[in-house]
Amino acid sequence: MEHLVPHTAGILYPGYSAEDDYPVLERLLGDDVRLPLVHTLMREDAHRVDALLDIGSDEVLAEGARELLSHGVQSVIWACTSGSFVFGWQGAREQVEKLQAVTGLPTSSTSFAFVHAAARLGLRRVAVAATYPADVAARFAEFLQAGDLEVVRLSSRGIITAAEVGTLGRDEVLAFAQANDDDRADALLMPDTALHTAAWLDELEDALGKPVLTANQVSAWEALRLAGARQARDGMGELFRRGADGERSGSPG
Repeated sequence: MEHLVPHTAGILYPGYSAEDDYPVLERLLGDDVRLPLVHTLMREDAHRVDALLDIGSDEVLAEGARELLSHGVQSVIWACTSGSFVFGWQGAREQVEKLQAVTGLPTSSTSFAFVHAAARLGLRRVAVAATYPADVAARFAEFLQAGDLEVVRLSSRGIITAAEVGTLGRDEVLAFAQANDDDRADALLMPDTALHTAAWLDELEDALGKPVLTANQVSAWEALRLAGARQARDGMGELFRRGADGERSGSPG
């Protein structure tokens, strides 16, 4: 008999780079959730504003969403930070609204997931370690500021393609995080869904001694929150330990 999974959160993911983070997260989350993923069209792999506007265009997302609906999902997330914040706060909101009109389901994007996750953890000041070129990273900082977060440090690695970002391994990711933290920051944000982080979330936080929010982590958290999976879970950083309702895993209540 097929096991019925109560929470199925759909992932719209551009191209191919770190999509294998989602099976890792699914395994860590346990057998009561599924994260089916559909790849959306990426005509050009470039962290460049014009390419990102195309990656996040209404037509591209609608096509992916229609395919994702066949997986019986209960929510949808556009799992691309740069392909959402590049539109600005209002443009990103309109992007989600148009996508939700296609899905008919609770829908969000990674950019808003960062803001919602920061609010859940009560963050006010953040450092950002972005793999993007500086001009794209600056747009993410502007988006966070529109979401009432103070960016006390913004660092950019200057990588043009998602494919190259996806080649960064554990040691490079940990070193990048440690090199770009700031003592004034309540947390470090790493905003690229092309960056592998899922297997090292607790290690990242142990190394920095504070919460670390990464793009694939917050995307999964947001999608599951919208699908109704709100309980606290271990092994994926403070965000999941806190749970969507704010009660920390292992806490007395």
